[in-house]
Amino acid sequence: MTSLELEALLGLLGGARHIVIGTDFASRPDGNRIAAAWGGVVLTTVAWPETAASWLRQARRFAAPEPDAWVVSATPAGWAGMARRLQLSTSWSPHRTFATSALAGYPLPGLRGARADSTTWETR
Repeated sequence: MTSLELEALLGLLGGARHIVIGTDFASRPDGNRIAAAWGGVVLTTVAWPETAASWLRQARRFAAPEPDAWVVSATPAGWAGMARRLQLSTSWSPHRTFATSALAGYPLPGLRGARADSTTWETR
């Protein structure tokens, strides 16, 4: 993640007071950078494997705190199963979720994020 991307991602969070950060195992360093740079409360950080039997345990931990916003740093392969489980089994909303550049264009309406050059994106 570039510094410009991190700055743009934090800007997208706007007036959020508390967030939950989620990462696949490959993206943990970026999740740590986001947590360190965030000026508000991080309710929890959840990491998940790229492949799992169901991701149910991680999805429940990710969605349960009901934050102002969820922040995701993951590869498309690492996010695919988790996103599917979140949609099927929790009250999570992609409309309150912000992601890093790796997920730009991910086919999930409402998901927003920042690119490496600081521009932002939203899936419609």
